[in-house]
Amino acid sequence: MTDDGTNGRGPSRRAFGGGVLALGGAVMIGAVPGAAASPERGAGAGAGGGGDGRSGHVTAARRTTLRRGSAERAGLLGPHLDRLVAEAETFLGPSPVHPWYAGAVLLAGRGGTVALHRAIGSAVRYAAYDERTDTGVELPPDQRVPMTEDTVFDLASVTKLFTSILAVQQIERGALELEARVTAYLPEFGGGGKQDVTVRQLLTHTSGFRSWIPLYREPTREGKLRRVWDERPVSPPGSAYLYSDLNLISLQLILEKITARGLDTLLHDEITAPLGMHRTRFNPPPSWRPEIAATEDARPPWSGLDRGMVRGEVHDENAHGLGGVAGHAGIFSRAWDLAVLARTLLNGGAYGSARILSPASVALMFTDFNTAFPGDAHGLGFELHQHWYMGAMATPHTAGHTGFTGTSVVLDPTTDAFLIVLGNSVHPVRSWRSGSAPRVAAADALARAVPVRRARGRTSPEPSTPLGHGRPPWFAGMASATTATLTLPRTPGAALLRCALWWDTEPGADAVALEASADGGATWRPVPFTTDGDLAHPTGSVDGWSGRRWHAVSAPLPGTHPLLRWRYTTDRRYVGRGVYVDGLRLLDAAGRPVFDEARPSDGARIEARGWERSAD
Repeated sequence: MTDDGTNGRGPSRRAFGGGVLALGGAVMIGAVPGAAASPERGAGAGAGGGGDGRSGHVTAARRTTLRRGSAERAGLLGPHLDRLVAEAETFLGPSPVHPWYAGAVLLAGRGGTVALHRAIGSAVRYAAYDERTDTGVELPPDQRVPMTEDTVFDLASVTKLFTSILAVQQIERGALELEARVTAYLPEFGGGGKQDVTVRQLLTHTSGFRSWIPLYREPTREGKLRRVWDERPVSPPGSAYLYSDLNLISLQLILEKITARGLDTLLHDEITAPLGMHRTRFNPPPSWRPEIAATEDARPPWSGLDRGMVRGEVHDENAHGLGGVAGHAGIFSRAWDLAVLARTLLNGGAYGSARILSPASVALMFTDFNTAFPGDAHGLGFELHQHWYMGAMATPHTAGHTGFTGTSVVLDPTTDAFLIVLGNSVHPVRSWRSGSAPRVAAADALARAVPVRRARGRTSPEPSTPLGHGRPPWFAGMASATTATLTLPRTPGAALLRCALWWDTEPGADAVALEASADGGATWRPVPFTTDGDLAHPTGSVDGWSGRRWHAVSAPLPGTHPLLRWRYTTDRRYVGRGVYVDGLRLLDAAGRPVFDEARPSDGARIEARGWERSAD
């Protein structure tokens, strides 16, 4: 096996079916300049654009390993990592009624540097849940178990990522084909009209399975399997996206059939042992119990099983019914082990001396196979571009997953950053937690911690010298439900606006618009503009993903001496990394500057509401 994944290690076109042809299979992995060539420096250490996404192809030889270090060494901004912790701690209290979690372990890093690894709250706080008063029966303070950096968590559905990786390994080896029908491996699977379901549809949740069925009610394993075999799809295979545990349970059965090994053995032999993930496994032994965070006081009617306070055994009822080893849930792990897995994938499948996937395979795990289902982007096993828990880290290439117990993993190849949030949010009961606010807050803070450096020569389509004025660019912030305006004064003779624009916003919800007013600001109308010389924006606005780089803006001005402004508007839900503007200049018809924010007298005339100067 070679480092570049050739000589049989890379996925063949046949193995990946139409996916390679339709999707291209190209993804930017490890986007921080210099990180692959100098792994000991830490991501961003030499990255002048910090997060501008100016490089980052899959690097087969990249084998960066993790070490603890400062925010500066990671190319991150320390105050925003501090804010990540401070905001996470607020969810230990009412959020809004009950705590979102009893405790959590937070880990954030970039490149090979873990810049934040912090434990907050309790791993075990409650002895039981009192349904009559909707309160937790708290343990005496001396019996509570504090959270530590090495606390082990029930990962719940984050288990699906491991099962998916194991499947892609088998695709690489030629034992499994992505576009093959599941019945080619499991003939019994075809019952109920599922005969056309493919392996890819299991990995991308487009098989037609409903989300869940109570397999645990069947007393035997054979009965549980029969429920899967006989299950009828709720939609024709490939026609809709519907997240389902049954997809990964089915994938588990395929893997065990073609390898003649249990999923727990595959996990150990193919992932955790090679990567040194010594605190990651199914069915942790009793000796681990003191290190494991408690989950739920599991009793009917909110739980399907009457088990009391669960700790050290899988929380999910179906996984419990399957003996603790299941493709959809059941793995226990700690934050550092998950960071190793994150670093492995951001490296293109290698970590130190171990390689568990080829770079091409990793690229496809980060490539959207669900383009027919907008909003449900999905690689092979990984969810993509999901603001509801990735927050401002979400990009078309950002990959991750959540777990019902309160866990999540987010990987952003465009900035080489990774975030692990492990919380015991069903402790003492699942009904206390709703939404993903702590995950979003943590992701927003880490995204903000990746600096955006100022534009260099991007006020025109042609590269030139760095922007000359000493003031930092304008930044519109990352607040929800707000409008920020940046207004230029009336300038006689102005015929053309030139500036540099950087944007990364929630697509379809938060937009930055260029507007003009001929009546002193009473009414405003859009001003069409182009970016980078030839890309037209006829509505005068942009939103979504722009590649995390600066774009040169050119806009002919309407009328005579209008007021001109940039307006950034956000909705009440999620935000992206935000909007920056730099190098504001107004030119006359001959191309001569009549307004230039680099001149102190001109810069002082800009009216900023909600925008501020920001060097990062």
